[in-house]
Amino acid sequence: MKGMISPKQRKILAFPHTNYDALICDGAIRSGKTAIMTIAFIDDAMRRYNGQRFGICGKTVDSAIKNIIVPYISTAYAKRKYRLQWKRSEKVLIVSKGKKSNIFEIFGGRDESSFALIQGRTLAGVLIDEVALMPRSFVEQACARCSVDGSKLWFNCNPNSPQHWFYLEWIKEARSKNALHLHFDLEDNPSLTESVINRYKNDYKGVFYQRYVLGQWCVAEGLVYDFGEKNITDERPESGEYYISIDYGTMNPFSAGLWCLRGAKAVRIKEYYYNGRAKNIQLTDEQYCDAVEQLAKGYEVRKVIVDPSAASFITALRKRGFTVMQAKNEVLDGIRRTATMLENGNIKIHRSCGDTIREFGLYSWDEKATEDTVIKENDHAMDDIRYFVNTILRYKAKC
Repeated sequence: MKGMISPKQRKILAFPHTNYDALICDGAIRSGKTAIMTIAFIDDAMRRYNGQRFGICGKTVDSAIKNIIVPYISTAYAKRKYRLQWKRSEKVLIVSKGKKSNIFEIFGGRDESSFALIQGRTLAGVLIDEVALMPRSFVEQACARCSVDGSKLWFNCNPNSPQHWFYLEWIKEARSKNALHLHFDLEDNPSLTESVINRYKNDYKGVFYQRYVLGQWCVAEGLVYDFGEKNITDERPESGEYYISIDYGTMNPFSAGLWCLRGAKAVRIKEYYYNGRAKNIQLTDEQYCDAVEQLAKGYEVRKVIVDPSAASFITALRKRGFTVMQAKNEVLDGIRRTATMLENGNIKIHRSCGDTIREFGLYSWDEKATEDTVIKENDHAMDDIRYFVNTILRYKAKC
């Protein structure tokens, strides 16, 4: 390999030549872990084995392909050193050199049922990217599949809660597991310029800054968002693109916000918030559609973003002539993006949106949970804002 390699990255390359059974790389995002680990993993496989099968695991198959396979097969190094055959439909990468050939199969560890996908395989090694995002059952099954003599385990992740099972049972117990633990900072990636490092530092706030920039395993605690007067406005834009985001509730509160989007900045200019439990009156889909029509009155609404679980309500809205998008409702990614956009001024809340402002002051992390979880109270406007950010604003603000 040519080019700049940091001392920490050199330790990844040296790992196969040690007596350790496992390698754990954690720390900041973009700190140079994954790319070097993939190169070292495949080089080691091709040096020591022939005719074996290996596992490459991501949170999903698609994320493993995007973050590991495509970058690897695109490198001049890999093209020069090996014959590469990527069979996307079969989700396997065949790597050959001379008379040697090995198969690298792609797996996704999305949920508790995923362990069945890797069950029954016999592997000579496994690389698990984003291991802290995977269920324990999948990770343990992947490790158990490595029954070929000399097989090694390669783990890579960004920090999570210090109560996370992987932190407690692997990172804290690295010595007893005969694992080499390498912690990475942004500065451990020599390809990052100072300006790029500063951009990453500005892209994350709160617990996400501590984890993704500082590389710390820390508890998500207190209020989810740093929200205050700086995020509130008394002005409404005179023009722009208009959207409505909705968190659907029957007895739970129903929250809808009307957004005016100009460029990469959005103002929540009006809201509708109804708490059926508090009023002891449950509204129908048609009554909620009436409320949405009233919220949209006088504005040309491009799209209405709704939680995809609200199927009957989505159908009712479409019958009223609205263009409906099912929301991308990933919780932690949406919270991270929303926190960044609030801090950077991409989102403002009009002062008339009293229920939204109230929820910002109450929306909290569940400090008793072992994984990152928000308390499921005072979260309905918070959810509909997250839907808007994850589905629309993230692409405008490139966050």
